[in-house]
Order: sequence, then C-alpha cells, then structure tokens
Amino acid sequence: MADFEVVIGLEVHAQLKTESKLFCSCSTRFGSEPNENVCEVCSGMPGALPTLNAKAVEFAAKMGLAMNCNVSLGSIFERKNYFYPDSPNGYQISQLDNAICQNGYIEIPVGESTKRVGITRIQLENDAGKSIHSQAENLSYVDFNRTGVPLIEIVSDPDMRSAEQAVSYLKTLHSILLYLDICDGNMEEGSFRCDANVSLRPRGQEEFGTRVELKNMNSFRNVQRGIEYEIARQEDLILDGEEVVQETRLYNAEKNITASMRGKEEAHDYRYFPDPDLIPIKLTEEQVAGWKSELPELPLEKRARFESEFGLPEYDANLLTQDRAIAEYFEAAVGCFNNPKKLSNFMMGQFMRELNERSIAVADVALAPEHFAELVRIVEEGMISTKIGNDVLPELMEKGGSAEAFVKEKGMVQISDSSELESVVDEVIAENPSEAEAYRGGKHKLQSFFVGQVMRKTRGKANPALVNELLQKKL
Repeated sequence: MADFEVVIGLEVHAQLKTESKLFCSCSTRFGSEPNENVCEVCSGMPGALPTLNAKAVEFAAKMGLAMNCNVSLGSIFERKNYFYPDSPNGYQISQLDNAICQNGYIEIPVGESTKRVGITRIQLENDAGKSIHSQAENLSYVDFNRTGVPLIEIVSDPDMRSAEQAVSYLKTLHSILLYLDICDGNMEEGSFRCDANVSLRPRGQEEFGTRVELKNMNSFRNVQRGIEYEIARQEDLILDGEEVVQETRLYNAEKNITASMRGKEEAHDYRYFPDPDLIPIKLTEEQVAGWKSELPELPLEKRARFESEFGLPEYDANLLTQDRAIAEYFEAAVGCFNNPKKLSNFMMGQFMRELNERSIAVADVALAPEHFAELVRIVEEGMISTKIGNDVLPELMEKGGSAEAFVKEKGMVQISDSSELESVVDEVIAENPSEAEAYRGGKHKLQSFFVGQVMRKTRGKANPALVNELLQKKL
C-alpha cells in the first residue's frame, strides 16, 4: 500500500432501547412471533398518522452530546423514497440536511496515541422489516415486527485510514452507546450495524477515489476482514489498469470475499422531501442542557482516570472500561480493598473468562464487589494461594457470599505454619535423594519439582513462598 492511501467512512445504525417504536406504540421486543408487534402506523396503512416517540429524541440528543455534536434546536423528518418489500410505506422516514445532531467528533485509540474522527451527523430514522427467504418452499416472507423500530444513524467523516482504525472507531462508538444505556449493542441481533465506505487514492492526492459501500458485516472481526479484502481488491483493480465501480457490495464471511449487490445510490436518487405528516422537532436550550447534565463519565474519560487515580497500565484501564458495568464493579471493589492492580489482574483473568464462557453479564454475577475484593485480599494476605483463589472464583460468582467464610468452610486455608510445613519438606527431600543431590550439584531448576511435591502432599494448601524459603534453606 506504499503508493495508495486508504479512505474509510462508516455509517453505523444503532437501535435505541425504547419500549415502543419511533412513530407508534408497538413493542420493540426482539424475538416475538412474526408480525406480532405491528399496527396500522408501522404497517403503512393509508390514513394512519405517525406520532413521534419523545424518548427516542432524548436518546439521539444524548448520543450527539457524548460525541461533541451540535444538537439542533429545530430539525425535521424527511421521506427517503425507495421500494423494497420490507418497507411497507414505500419510503423510510429519516433525516438528512436537518438532522438532530451535526458536526461532532470523537477520539479513538490508535496504538499508543489517539486519533480524532469527525462526525458528519447523527440522524433519527425508523427501521425496515425483515425479509425471510425459504429455499425449500421457493417463497419469501416479510416480518414487519422490526418495521418502525427507532434507529440513530451515525455518519462519520471519511477520516479513517486503515481497517484497524475503523474497528477502533466502532468499538469506541459501541462503548459510548452502552455507557449511555441507549442501545444494547447486539451485533448478531442487528441492533448495532455497520456499513463501510471504502476508497483508495494515490498518496498525496486530495481528491477522493471511487468509493464502494460494504454491507453485511455483523462483528468487529468481520468488519476488519471485509475492509481488508475490499482494500486489496481495489488495489488490484487499479494496478491492473481497471476502474473501481461505485457500488454496494455484500461481505461473505464464510468465503471472506465481497460480492456486488447493486449500484451505489446517491442522495438525489432517493428524492428526499420533508415528511408532511410530521411537524419539526423543537427543542429548548434548557432541555439540551438538562440532558447534558445527565451524561455519565464516558469510556475515554474513565480510562484516563483509572490510569491516573489507580495507577493502572493503559492495557488494564482500556479493558476494564470498555463495559460500563465491569468498570463500576471494579471501582466498587477498589473501594473495599485498595489494591487496584491485584484486583485488575483477577478481573482480567478468571473473572472475565467466566463471563465469556458462560455468556453472562456482570449483572448476572452473584458475587458482590465487596466479596470479590475480599477474595483478592485473602489471596494477597496469604490465607489462600492464587491458584485456589482462581479455582473457587467460578463457584463464588455463581453462588455469592463471603470468600473468607467459603474457603474456611471448605478447608482450603493455606498452611503458613513453618513448623507444620518443615516436616513435609523434610519428607519430600528424603523421598527424592537423587533429585536433592542434583539440586545441590547446581541443578536449581529442580526447585519447582520439590515445590510441586510439597503442594501435592498438602493438597495445594501450602504457602508457596514459605515452601520455597524452606527448600532453599534445607537444600
């Protein structure tokens, strides 16, 4: 890529966590029977009039404030005209030039520094339905449950220069949405979706190349793979003297390729015009100021504070602040045992492994932060070993309760009595005379063998530091 510069802009659709749809009172619940959550308004019946969901407006404005956008005190809805079977009106209600939020930016982590990515606009719009194709029946069905569900479309400036930067931007966006609690961020269920506009231009050229829109990328990994494939495809075309065609392409994750879907439309192809059934959105400065005051500490701010206040390395702080619930759990634990690094090590290890393996959230964990802190404290104090701490953590996460009481009840308390351990160490040395002689001859790596034998005899309850000390003394 020495001769070309990659230019990437992303369009992200995030489904808002409202209980009802954008213009009617139908439920937004996922997983209902097909066409269960449908009424005259969202199914596009003639004469049915939309009524705007005020909570969706609040959520959109809060996202704009979190991304340093200007929140418009006056914005309008427009009709984006196109025909598709899952769009019963024959148009989508969206926003374009007069969107609710405009001209913002966010900082994204890139290596050891940050990069500013501009935000063109954040617009409110309603979602389309879902087409279901049955090959066995040679029929297609349409489920209108999703029709009218409120979305915000977040349109970035074309500021990203690699697939890695695009993924970093997406993850930052994802975290902000979760921190604000306005979207569940589920990519598999389609509540967080991304389209990428990718083009190449000769390095040093200001004019953009021909852009291609990529769709159907339903994970961070697939976004990166899809963009990387498209970059290579376009580079090959240019080097072979062929033209890049402006089009929309679908990403196939199984084959790791992109395939042409249709020619890429421009805004004028959709014949946008103000929706005559909806009055303009009118906000007051007091409303916007009130929403701004309700914003939580956002991921980037929290990450910086975890580094400065708790002395955590950048890697730890980044991992612990990606999810607001995890960050709050960790901070509550620090309040009970002021050893942030030890707590961080346990959380990033066995704790997060359990969350991932069980596919559960922190809210589903029975172990309270103060009892998690207690577990780390008794490991640090030597009551139990790190291994035992990791071994009992899954059961404690499932059942909850005092960690100290649990290990005492199970007889797992570490043996730290030197006189008690001394006899076990003597016994191990006596049972392995050739290894003891080899150790004294300079093969000090055998120390781990002796430690293992002592731990086996004490069923893992011996204090490892004390065992090492006694072995060195006696060998």
